[in-house]
Amino acid sequence: MALHSEGSLQQTRRYATEPSSGGSNTLLYAGAAALLAGGGYYYYSQGDNAAKVKGAAKDAEAKAKDAVAAGKAKLEGISAKSAFKGGDQGFISLKLESVEDVNHNTKKFRFALPENDQVSGLAIASAILTKFKGPDMDKPAIRPYTPVSDEDEKGFLDLLVKKYPNGPMSTHIHDMQPGQSLDFKGPIPKYPWTPNKHIHIALIAGGTGITPMYQVVRAIFNNPDDKTKVTLVFANVTEEDILLKKEFDHLENTYPQRFRAFYVLDNPPKGWKGGKGFVSKELLKTVLPEPKEENIKVFVCGPPGMYKAISGVKKSPSDQGELDGSVLEQLGYSKDQVYKF
Repeated sequence: MALHSEGSLQQTRRYATEPSSGGSNTLLYAGAAALLAGGGYYYYSQGDNAAKVKGAAKDAEAKAKDAVAAGKAKLEGISAKSAFKGGDQGFISLKLESVEDVNHNTKKFRFALPENDQVSGLAIASAILTKFKGPDMDKPAIRPYTPVSDEDEKGFLDLLVKKYPNGPMSTHIHDMQPGQSLDFKGPIPKYPWTPNKHIHIALIAGGTGITPMYQVVRAIFNNPDDKTKVTLVFANVTEEDILLKKEFDHLENTYPQRFRAFYVLDNPPKGWKGGKGFVSKELLKTVLPEPKEENIKVFVCGPPGMYKAISGVKKSPSDQGELDGSVLEQLGYSKDQVYKF
C-alpha cells in the first residue's frame, strides 16, 4: 500500500486503531438461547412433566459425554496420524516430490510425509529442523524452516527456501532432485496461537522471515471464528523478492477491514508506490496499532540487522532478549508486547 498523501496517512492511522468489524455469532446465540428459554417455559407449563424433564436431562448428559468422547477420540486419531511427534522421536527422512521455481533465488520444495494420510503435526506457531551432512563437513548443518503448506494438508509439506551464497543448508536443498531425501525433526514450538488471542497483531518481516508470519496469518483467516486484525510490514530488496504476495493480495481484497500489507523495498522499481529503503520509525508509527491499545502483539522475523534495529536481538530460543533502545521501544512498546521468531 502507498503512503503518500495526508488523506491516505489518516486513513491508514484509522485502520491501525479502529476495532475489527468482523461478523459475530452473538445475535445468533442470543436468539437460540431465547428460543430454548421459551421452549422450556412451554414445557414446564404443561402439567406434571418432572419425570420427563429428568429423563431428557439424563439423555442430554449422556449425549454430551458421547460427544466429548468422540471429540477426544478424533483428537487422538489426529495425533496418531501426525508425522512429527516431537519428544524423543528424532529425525525422520522425507523424500522430495517436486520443485517449483518462485524467483531468481527461491524455490518451493514439496516433501512427502511417510504416509499419505498423515498430517505434519505442527501446531501454530511451530517450525521443523532440517539436517544435512556433506562428505567434507565436520558437523552436520541444522537449520529451522516453517512450512508454507496448511497444517491439515495430508501426505506432504511445502518449504519455501531462499538460496544464500554461503548457506550450506539452502544450497544443499536447492541442489536436491526429486526422489532424494532430507532429514527432518519437529515440531519446534514457537508462539502458541489460539483464536482471538489478541485483538490486533502486527507482523514485521524481512525476506524469508515471512514464513512463520504466514503460518499465523493462515491460521487466523482459515478459522471463521477468529476475528483477529492483522497488519503486515514486509521488507525486501526488490519487488521480485516479495514472497507470497499473491496470497497476501488475496487476503487484503477478501478482508479489507482486517488485513493490510505494507511493502518496503531497498531497490524499488520506477513508479513504486510502497515504502523505500528500510523499515522506518515513521512508517511503523503510522501503520502499527498503538502501544496503548488493549491486547495487541508485534511479531518480528528477519535478518539480524532487522532484529537489532526494530526489536533488539533475540538472545536464544528460550530468551527473547530486551528491546535495547530499538525502534519499537522508542515508539513505546513494552517487551511483553513483542515476540521475536
